[in-house]
Amino acid sequence: MKVSILDDYYDTLRTLPSFARLKGHDVTIWNDHVEDVDPLAERLRDTEALVLFRERTQIRTPLLERLPKLKLISQRSVYPHIDVDTCTRLGIILSSSQHPGTPSHATAEMTWALMLAAVRKIPQQIASLQAGEWQMGVGSTLRGKTLGIYGYGRIGGAVAGYGRAFGMNVLVWARPQTLEAAKKDGYAVAPSKEAFFAECDVITLHMRLVDATRHIVKAADLARMKPTALLVNTSRAPLIEPGALAEALHKGRPGMAAVDVFEKEPVLDKDHPLLTMPNVVCTPHIGYVTNEEYETQFIDIFDQINAYAAGKPINVINTDVLSHAR
Repeated sequence: MKVSILDDYYDTLRTLPSFARLKGHDVTIWNDHVEDVDPLAERLRDTEALVLFRERTQIRTPLLERLPKLKLISQRSVYPHIDVDTCTRLGIILSSSQHPGTPSHATAEMTWALMLAAVRKIPQQIASLQAGEWQMGVGSTLRGKTLGIYGYGRIGGAVAGYGRAFGMNVLVWARPQTLEAAKKDGYAVAPSKEAFFAECDVITLHMRLVDATRHIVKAADLARMKPTALLVNTSRAPLIEPGALAEALHKGRPGMAAVDVFEKEPVLDKDHPLLTMPNVVCTPHIGYVTNEEYETQFIDIFDQINAYAAGKPINVINTDVLSHAR
């Protein structure tokens, strides 16, 4: 098949052992990021199988309708960036492994790294040293503080375990079903969303972005946080109301933030509001970006291509398409 891979910024996939699974296919890899429909349609005009890095590129109806040869989109995990109904209408299969029971340990580790970086002011301390100065301030200890896990899924559960290992008091807020899971794992649950935001010293978001969770964190929630508190988001930026986090930080509640995700990515504007705040640690959506995590993910993605090529597609999201796929 003619396979196109978008947004492989550092040409990493060729270095993975799993890339050998594409042997025999005609593979084109793009290392830059393009959003406009016209150049994307031109690039992908002969593509039969499209490989995506999660949500880096929006695959919407105006683009899909200009790709007559496209048969398969192969990726991993959630797919809010893809017009699934249009794929079905056009006979395009979306294969996306939901990897049940296997959290992104890379993202959980990144969450903890950001948490430590923020409370110990590590980026600021490094910058001070590089500027010819010595210490620039005093950080805080996590032990004994309350860690709030908002969304107790696979990654949230892993981060809760890190909190327990660091001697933090873990408090969970989530859907009723997942609150029960947290209780079974021995974690306390908040009596209400309001109490959760008010009591926690650190809150970290771990939810999928779906209609029910979009903008689930309101300005009023952030306003309840302590002026010494930290909000961490390695999940999805639209979980928070647009502009609410920057405004809350300006008002002093919470006092700090650490974010790996943004409303629009990639962020190339150095004057982005969050990038200009001294009380915010920002990273460029690298939570799952490790060689090991890529290998885990792209084994699934490449296997989905081979399964389709063999006439037995797997992990099909839009199963209705199977009766009239291209």
